[in-house]
Order: sequence, then C-alpha cells, then structure tokens
Amino acid sequence: MAKKAKEQKRPRASLLTKVVLLVLLGTIGWQLYGLQSKVAAAQAEKDQYAAQVAQTQRENDALAADIAQGPTPEKIEEIARNELGLVTPNEYVFDDISN
Repeated sequence: MAKKAKEQKRPRASLLTKVVLLVLLGTIGWQLYGLQSKVAAAQAEKDQYAAQVAQTQRENDALAADIAQGPTPEKIEEIARNELGLVTPNEYVFDDISN
C-alpha cells in the first residue's frame, strides 16, 4: 500500500495549459524581435552622437589652439574680411545681384 501512494501519477498538464504557455512564449519572442530593431536604431543614434561629439571636440581643440596662439595679424584680417567686409585699397569687389 505504501508503494502505491508513492507511485501515484502526477496530473498531466491539460491542453489549455499547453496552449497558454505556447501563446505566452510566442508573445515574448515577438516582443524580443521588436526590441531588436529598437536596439539597432538606438545603436545607430549613439554612433551618430559619438561622431557629433568628436567633431565638436575637434572644433573646440582648434579654437583652443587659436586662443593659445593669440591674435595674429592674419587672424585679425580674416575676421575683418569675413565679418566686417574689409576691402583693401587695391581690391575690387563684385556683388552678384542676380540672386
């Protein structure tokens, strides 16, 4: 008798339980598949921002070198030409009025 009590079979999972587990696993798989594209997009965005940071760092280094070098006559003339419209007496200026 004692052996019969120990040897009792466990109840098997019903068909409904198996279907629920299958649907649950399918849903989890689908969500993981959707997250994969989001991870790829986030990685691309991260790479874009890293390139932008590197470009800004190069610009900052160039500006720091200009500041360390101090004002040179060439830099002063470049700024005067680009921002203030400096023209030397021997130069001719042609304005394009077609636009």
